[in-house]
Amino acid sequence: MATPLPVLRSRPIGAGQLRAFEAVARHLNFRAASEEMALTQSAVSRQIQSLEDEVGMSLFHRHTRVVELTSAGATLLRAVTPSLQRIDSAVRELRQSRGRPSVALTTFASLASMWLIPRLEAFQRDKPEMDIRIDASDNTVDLAVSDLDIALRYGPAANKPAHAIRLFGEQLTPVASPWLLKSGPPLKTPQDLAQYALIEAGDARHLEWLSWRRWLSAQGQPRLEAKRWMYFNYAYQMVQAALSGQGLVLARLPLIAESLASGDLVEVLPQLRMDSPMAYWLIVGPRSAERPEVKIFCEWLLEQARLTREAIGDMPDPDTVDHMD
Repeated sequence: MATPLPVLRSRPIGAGQLRAFEAVARHLNFRAASEEMALTQSAVSRQIQSLEDEVGMSLFHRHTRVVELTSAGATLLRAVTPSLQRIDSAVRELRQSRGRPSVALTTFASLASMWLIPRLEAFQRDKPEMDIRIDASDNTVDLAVSDLDIALRYGPAANKPAHAIRLFGEQLTPVASPWLLKSGPPLKTPQDLAQYALIEAGDARHLEWLSWRRWLSAQGQPRLEAKRWMYFNYAYQMVQAALSGQGLVLARLPLIAESLASGDLVEVLPQLRMDSPMAYWLIVGPRSAERPEVKIFCEWLLEQARLTREAIGDMPDPDTVDHMD
């Protein structure tokens, strides 16, 4: 009796499975793909396993620390990547044809909450017809294939992406609420910090340039111990703790310029600012750069950056700012 042929599956592949497959194939890492998609790693693994069940063969070789595409996976990726790009491009066109211009921007949470959002009210008063969407995430996004138009990022000049425009640099300075300083002991020298709580990032070992220990070492006080230490995950949390009088924070000057101008925070030792190796960058997606609404929003961002540079005394190389490639 003849052996029956296997029944081939013919139902459509789920779009979520293809998104997960493309992300894992691009990163060759399940964890990085899950972070990009805002899913758990197990959820992405289930999507891939389901896709492999539908296709009927393995798409990845799974090793201890890395994965690699099988020949079947490479074949599928060549079809999936341009297809997803065409879908995303069509969706962007449909969104833009609704009659209201819109701009989608990605940046990290602290810059969004401390620098961008407080300024947006004035922009939206002037441009009420324009919609703004902000994706506040630390995940790196490829603007060439995403539905985002602009990225505001943070990093050293050596690692800046091609065509990135420098918005402003960064200095670090100790700040506190004025009423904490009035109610506390005198604070005139770095040694006086020992009488106060000091606030910093919980992962300061990995963000060494932002650490109190680096600043104290530069002031000749490498062994100074604070009255107590407080640790937070994000810059806006640290500044909020300082605003409420819980201690002093070594703040990123561009992010607190408005709070200093309003008097909500006070520089306690302004003559001891410390340079950071980092800067803030504007990156425009290649498929968005010529859209009128994106140009308008970028011009506004560059003007806000100029005002911030003036407020903090930042004097960058003029060839790196206030122009669009």
